[in-house]
Amino acid sequence: MAFQPIKQKYTGAIKEVVLGKDDRAVKIGGRTAFPFLNFEGEFPNPPRIAMEVWDKDPSADWSDVAKAPFQGILSDPPAWAKKCVEEYGAELIVVQTKSADPNGDNAPAEQVAAMVKKIADAVNVPVIVWGVANHDKDTAVMRLVAEQCADRKLAIAPVEEGDYKQIGAACLGYNHTVVASSPIDVNLAKQMNILLGNLGVKENNLVIDPTTGGLGYGLEYSYSVMERLMQASMTQGDDKLQSPVISNMANEIWKCKEANLSAEEAPTLGDPEHRGILMEAVAAVDYLMAGADVLVMRHPQAVKLVRGFIGTMMSA
Repeated sequence: MAFQPIKQKYTGAIKEVVLGKDDRAVKIGGRTAFPFLNFEGEFPNPPRIAMEVWDKDPSADWSDVAKAPFQGILSDPPAWAKKCVEEYGAELIVVQTKSADPNGDNAPAEQVAAMVKKIADAVNVPVIVWGVANHDKDTAVMRLVAEQCADRKLAIAPVEEGDYKQIGAACLGYNHTVVASSPIDVNLAKQMNILLGNLGVKENNLVIDPTTGGLGYGLEYSYSVMERLMQASMTQGDDKLQSPVISNMANEIWKCKEANLSAEEAPTLGDPEHRGILMEAVAAVDYLMAGADVLVMRHPQAVKLVRGFIGTMMSA
């Protein structure tokens, strides 16, 4: 007799969300089983890999390993974004609006929004715009971004309790997708979805950002919360948590000291040229197993490793 695996019974499913529009659209979510358990349900859309692009030159903050694949274009974000898509196969681009940070450059909202538009116009894939988690500044920036990129159907993040009315209204007015962000807590994630639903945001225009920790710096906590989100949405039928999940992980991984130490500083940690890449790839696989539908990644070699993993698991 052939082996018959015991199958989990699911009472819910992850809703499908379309990022972008027209020929630039990418579908996420839509699965009816836990990650990669293909024999238990349907997986119409594989997990997607987004590559991040900063709206400013990150050279002062990045290690040589992280900078190497983008030499010569880190000060030209539109060209950087094009290289991510055309050479490294990014399925989505995430614009990190680092220049807007009031504790950093504090660039004017108009300047930030203008750069976001340039980046969005440079690529033919969906674009996610990520703020700096400062409510006042993000509100000012994202209102302009929503208006100036009304033809692109962006995804806008992070939309938090302190700014969801203002940014959510801008997304509704210009038909952008909302990325609801909460601080690593299932109940707070559900609350954000309810608040946005009351505001008028439809479920097919909503993505969950449960907040992501780095490898060795909170990953296990983030993983457990994402896992509980999956359990609540799929086995307990909680329809307020059945949105796809995005993991904005690259920045968390590459700011870890272990990803940046030289061989002289950490002779027992292995080759520094591969250490950060493997840290990013391992964290990405962890978050895929926890239920992430979109990964925000940085290094093309890590992207290649994770893309291979997704292909293998989706065809198993």
